[in-house]
Amino acid sequence: MSQKTLTPARPPGASRTAMSRRGFLAGLGAVGLGATVAACSSGGPSASGTSAGGTVDLTFWNGFTGGDGPVMQDLVDRFNAEHPAIAVRMTTMEWADFHAKLPAALTSGRGPHLAIQHLDSLPTSAARGLLLPLDDVAEDLTLTSDDFIGPVWDAGLYDGQRYGIPLDVHPLGFFFNTRVLADAGLDPDAPPMDRESYEAALDLLLDRGVAGHWMSPHTFTGGQTLQSLIWQFGGDLFDAEGATTAWARDEGVEALSWMVDAVHAGWSVRDVGQDADIIALQNGQAAFNWNGIWSVNTLDQISGLEWDVRRLPRIGSVDAAWAGSHNFVLTKQRGTTDAQLEAARTFVSWVSQQSAAWAVGGQVPARLSARDSAEFAALGPQSAIAEQADDLRFLPSVPGIGDAIGELYTALNEAVLLTKDPRDALRDAAARADQVLADNRDRYDA
Repeated sequence: MSQKTLTPARPPGASRTAMSRRGFLAGLGAVGLGATVAACSSGGPSASGTSAGGTVDLTFWNGFTGGDGPVMQDLVDRFNAEHPAIAVRMTTMEWADFHAKLPAALTSGRGPHLAIQHLDSLPTSAARGLLLPLDDVAEDLTLTSDDFIGPVWDAGLYDGQRYGIPLDVHPLGFFFNTRVLADAGLDPDAPPMDRESYEAALDLLLDRGVAGHWMSPHTFTGGQTLQSLIWQFGGDLFDAEGATTAWARDEGVEALSWMVDAVHAGWSVRDVGQDADIIALQNGQAAFNWNGIWSVNTLDQISGLEWDVRRLPRIGSVDAAWAGSHNFVLTKQRGTTDAQLEAARTFVSWVSQQSAAWAVGGQVPARLSARDSAEFAALGPQSAIAEQADDLRFLPSVPGIGDAIGELYTALNEAVLLTKDPRDALRDAAARADQVLADNRDRYDA
């Protein structure tokens, strides 16, 4: 794999340069969905959501502003060509703008009929009353846990109801510079995959003057590395209900200490800037980088870079890796018609079946039939990262959970920049996050 200067790595969709139907309609106060799209496509725009030509118009919002955007647009174009009775119009914007605009747009009837949300944002939107429950949609489309990677299907539930239909997972992967490994006498075809061999490789690289694994003190991707390590050391981020933090326990301290010790040992340089870790991989200054699957297409565009990727090594006692996920959601919007709801269902089902094609944008399909397809197997880097699919972990389904996890990132920054002891940093962050969680319970319960 090889191919310009590396553009900053960001998660998919982030800004970067380089039913029985009865329950489905209940949220809108509608009754029945007996008509098919074709039967419903003969009314006027205001009454039926159709254009003058009888086409059902759907608005679709997402935050795919990076290289994944054109891949989704191609899928939308293909869908529209195959479904002349439906016209899906895709609008892409930064995720921050998406979340800021969505509530008012839905209230005014000018928002999307369907959208993509990150899994950790889904419970917040559901608690705010922006989304329709999708249990009946999943039933009508005969979608079950048997069709999807188990952890991501389960994570789409909030308060006992399903609000997301998973499209993909985007996990952390173990990227390495094969030229740097070979020059140090290490076998690029057999990279270190456990703690003993990983640390031995870092020592060998250090003897050759290479700081092998630059520890990022930033959310991307140091934050995802820390979460993965906490799980690998047998710990957790929150209790089972997501009501209080668990990261300040011994397992969390051991995980963060491993990152800090890498700095003390010289395996990592100090004061790593945002994205400097993956840029070091590109430039041959580092050998290893734990980064998101979204880096695959970025790295593949760099002329002369020799690299490869695997699932995350096991540094602790448990195989585990951080992952995010894009989920389809259907919105609760004034003025949405039965025909548009039926068309939205059709679109979600169709794209889900095409999710191996979506994987080209740098994803692992959430749907097992796509993940097991020859088409996906031909995507070498993605399929290598997908080997850990059953070991992926997600944040608990709690409204406002992102507000709390931000405190963990503060602890990461303090410890890896050597301004605070790991145990103290995690303890102080946990106290702040527990207060955030309590405040959010009051806010969202109200």
